[in-house]
Amino acid sequence: MKETLDFYTRSLDCVHCGLCLEACPTYGVLGLETDSPRGRIYLMRALAEGRVEDPEAIRPHLDQCLDCRACETACPSGVRYGRILETVKSDLEEKRPKRGAKAALTRFLLAKVVAHQGRLRAFFRFARFAERIGLRSLARAVGLLPKSMDALVPHVPSAADRRPIRGTFRPDGPSRGRVALFTGCVMEQVFGKINAQTRDLLVQNGFEVVAPDAQGCCGALLIHNGQEREARNLAQRNVAAFAGFDHVITNSAGCGAALREYGDLLGTAEAEDLGQRCVDVTAFLAEKGLTATPARREVTVAYDAPCHLCHAQGVRTAPTDLLAQVPGLRLAPNPRAEDCCGSAGIYNLLQPGIAGEIGRRKAEDLAATGAELVATGNPGCMMQIGAHLRACGSTQRVVHPVELLLPNDSK
Repeated sequence: MKETLDFYTRSLDCVHCGLCLEACPTYGVLGLETDSPRGRIYLMRALAEGRVEDPEAIRPHLDQCLDCRACETACPSGVRYGRILETVKSDLEEKRPKRGAKAALTRFLLAKVVAHQGRLRAFFRFARFAERIGLRSLARAVGLLPKSMDALVPHVPSAADRRPIRGTFRPDGPSRGRVALFTGCVMEQVFGKINAQTRDLLVQNGFEVVAPDAQGCCGALLIHNGQEREARNLAQRNVAAFAGFDHVITNSAGCGAALREYGDLLGTAEAEDLGQRCVDVTAFLAEKGLTATPARREVTVAYDAPCHLCHAQGVRTAPTDLLAQVPGLRLAPNPRAEDCCGSAGIYNLLQPGIAGEIGRRKAEDLAATGAELVATGNPGCMMQIGAHLRACGSTQRVVHPVELLLPNDSK
């Protein structure tokens, strides 16, 4: 009942001014009012008030939303569109789950594999083995693995680069403080090396780093899919795992946004407190200052802002402020840095047509900067942008900002 009341309170803040339209990536591609933020709010309210009786009449429009939060940045009324959308999708999924094999498989993989660290690690061990004996190439050759999906999904890193980071890591010199490191699920398995580099960067800048054993998946992918019940269990686990730390450091924009919104998800003081203590690694180091000078890098970099960092967390200047301190590094202007790339968790796998067009536009914008590297702080964005840069023939390589801030190369 409380969630329903919250939905009405938040949705009524929308005055349908239309300032969100230009910011919305799906409206930009489709040009339909029903696929704009204000249009979706109107549809969700119509369903709640009984003016629309069949949820399936509006569900496709909700599913086509990337939940990028660009509309929240543009909105003069402060409408919390993301929370409205997530509340309604969760309510629909609980009362009338989506039908079909794809929907059932998505629910199963998110709730029974991604949400469980041990199972996810086993899945990637199998995926690594399958790649090494040629099963991925075979699946691509016979059409079981679509070319578009194959381009998006990176090759599985070695076991060494997928090894979980757990324990306490102390700086060589005097400590400037003690922080916890959130390592994530997909981040750990696909970009484990960046987790290690994040740890090293913090340690080299004087911070003691603790990666708690009890931490788990943040639940963001489940929340976006309407599986809030399962996400709450994960959130409760993380609230307990990160109790007692002044700062919880994240290096994935999507994970950071989910953790910061645990107060909404759980409705407890402890969850709200954890959200306030979560901070992106770039925002943390920009505030605290670098004590270890980054290694010299003679390279031109275009910074691209993950939606859940700039729109959901409000972190905008910290990454470029830090990159500007790298000796030799030149920042290329990127006028459309805050435009969505089309990744949005697993959106690019579920909605490949729209995501592909958004990704193509992003790649063209980045290629036009003339930069050698593209820096962005979210795993999904790194994969999506990298795939579309390759598709448009660009030789630009995608990196995480952390990789450019290290005093020396991390092993």
